[in-house]
Amino acid sequence: MKKSSTWMMLAPGLIILLLCLGLPLISVLAPTFTAGQYPLSAYVEFFQDEYYRKILFRTLKIAVITTGICMAGGIPTAYFISRCDKKWRGLLLAASIFPMMTNSVIRSFAWINILGSNGIINRILLALNVADKPMKLLYTDLAIIIGSVYLFLPLMIVTVTGVMENIDDDMMEAAQSLGAGRFEAFMKVIFPMSLPGIIVGGILVFTGTLTAYTTPQLLGGNSNMVLATLIYQRAMSVGDWNGASAVALIMIVITLIVIRGFNALAARLDKRGGK
Repeated sequence: MKKSSTWMMLAPGLIILLLCLGLPLISVLAPTFTAGQYPLSAYVEFFQDEYYRKILFRTLKIAVITTGICMAGGIPTAYFISRCDKKWRGLLLAASIFPMMTNSVIRSFAWINILGSNGIINRILLALNVADKPMKLLYTDLAIIIGSVYLFLPLMIVTVTGVMENIDDDMMEAAQSLGAGRFEAFMKVIFPMSLPGIIVGGILVFTGTLTAYTTPQLLGGNSNMVLATLIYQRAMSVGDWNGASAVALIMIVITLIVIRGFNALAARLDKRGGK
């Protein structure tokens, strides 16, 4: 295909992205570079403020932990689903993505009923005399992590399953016939070949958790603020649109760095596997 034909096919999508995403984004972010007493003062003030730094580190911590849990739970589940018969594979995938068919607000309210002071978990603990008084589970970082894992684990499962189901079973059998155990064969054969899906799934989970608003707001409350809830507070409650836009740009930069890091890690693991 000629380059001119390729650009003609890409042009409509690029124009739509530029008009509907690029220009509005530039118009919102551009004032943040000149607002304040000196250039970039909005960003300098953000990183100098201990309160904002705590919010940034809390957001990154929650995103990293959520991504790690989703990988630890999603990769084995995806492998199990990919090795099932086709008649069961569809049912298991449907069961995996079923939580995504419910609105995130409803799912968060369900977790409020589970984690609250009068929730299911505290009632069980009190009934078993494990605790003398209700434990503080709701409005904590733990509650946000639990809600985020429940929200994004299906994305990891579906993404990795789509890659693993295309890997031939003969690859695993060949590795085992050469003396590798089942776990060793999985780590040295299936895992490297599944890296594209794992990387994409990790990026989706991390960026989704980093930018999520509803789940942290409902399960974390105002005392456990993250960057997304901080943007809402600065824009809607305080009316500081430049400050909110600066936080938004920081989130965009973090997302790009993470994507770059995932790709670099995948390239390094692929090179090590080739050796």
